[in-house]
Amino acid sequence: MFVHDRYRSAPEPMSGMPPGIPYIVANEAAERYSFYGMRAILVIFMTKFLMNAQGELDLMTDEQAKTWFHGFVAAVYTFPIVGAIISDAFLGKYRTIMTLSVVYCLGHLTLAVDDTRLGLAIGLGLIAIGSGGIKPCVSAHVGDQFGRTNANLLARVFGWFYFAINVGALASILFAEPLLHRFGPSVAFGVPGILMAIATLVFWSGRYKFAHIPPDREGLKRDVFGNGAEGLRALGRLFIIYVFIAMFWALFDQQGSAWVLQASRMDRRFIIDWDPSQAQWLNPALVLLFIPLFNRVIYPVFDRFWPLTPLRKISLGLLLTVPAFLLPAWLEARLDAGESVNIAWQFGAYVLMTAAEILVSITALEFSYTQAPKRMKSLVMGAFFSSVALGNVFAAGVNFFIQNPDGTSKLDGPGYYLFFAGAMAVTAVLFIPVAMRFKERTYIQDEAVVEALP
Repeated sequence: MFVHDRYRSAPEPMSGMPPGIPYIVANEAAERYSFYGMRAILVIFMTKFLMNAQGELDLMTDEQAKTWFHGFVAAVYTFPIVGAIISDAFLGKYRTIMTLSVVYCLGHLTLAVDDTRLGLAIGLGLIAIGSGGIKPCVSAHVGDQFGRTNANLLARVFGWFYFAINVGALASILFAEPLLHRFGPSVAFGVPGILMAIATLVFWSGRYKFAHIPPDREGLKRDVFGNGAEGLRALGRLFIIYVFIAMFWALFDQQGSAWVLQASRMDRRFIIDWDPSQAQWLNPALVLLFIPLFNRVIYPVFDRFWPLTPLRKISLGLLLTVPAFLLPAWLEARLDAGESVNIAWQFGAYVLMTAAEILVSITALEFSYTQAPKRMKSLVMGAFFSSVALGNVFAAGVNFFIQNPDGTSKLDGPGYYLFFAGAMAVTAVLFIPVAMRFKERTYIQDEAVVEALP
């Protein structure tokens, strides 16, 4: 029973879907529209629209834009650790999400009203704090709605959760660059801000439907350091996995940077005229198609002959990422040779990369939650997201160091893509023996009585 002055402090015993899930999924769709709608046009904005304080163009080179882009993504995925500590030790997941969502909205507002490098830095900084800080809380909040009686639904709901992410991403990518070219940066960055405000309102509306796991600072300390430092050991085991997954993110997130810049040099007439950033819509669209395909067809077929454990799925995903970057290397060689290359060729790379994403990202998201001690759910989710930060730090670092003083690149043309494909191949091979030796231990929230939060 829900009353206005009380929150449930544990999942309600039930065999069906928890009542708060629709609010979380709807919030995630709107929030992801806001994030990807902004992110999709960042490289185009920095190389085509950026201004100085005098109102003159102050454009970045391709390498500078890629460095800023991956530096921003790295910052977004660094702050989950901070958000996790605030959530698990002080405010709880719900209050942390609400507070940082306001910061998130302010970041969008800054980008909409200031198109200089200073405005870009401040806006991206606020978005990194807000978006990054809520990440582990939202995904862990999903898991907190389940107890042992309906834990079997977790995999399905994390699939829906990822489905919502990609519905929001798909819609935003289709409209972001046309808005930028037709109405300018203020509208193109303002629309995602409005969606973030809607996301915050939707989440607030579900506050009495949620199970609110209270923050427990002392319990967190016990989980981390007690019982022979069981929590630290669990975190350490998982972080070894995350180091390997980081290389996947170093390649995956270049869909928003290197692949956009490559698309700008291609023949973009395929059925319709494509803006350079719009090819990114294929990733979320394919995710929506691949989630049911993998769950209902591919995984069951594999399970008949070779059961796909979470770590086996991740291993296959890492291996599949290699050809996803070899194809752009071949396309880059053709472009450098002066050929006219249709953008449809790049679509094949999106198919390979999205299949790898299904195997790596969705699997790692659920795996991280189930392998995290009960009071460390947000903290472990934060550690998982740090793998994205680590991968983007690597990508940003590479792009920073390959810049020559004359504006050229030390890794020009196909060599750039071959470098990352080679690094991914080495990572995938080294991961296999690590995965074979990993020992799993699953933790799920227990049911308890309804309690009031202070």
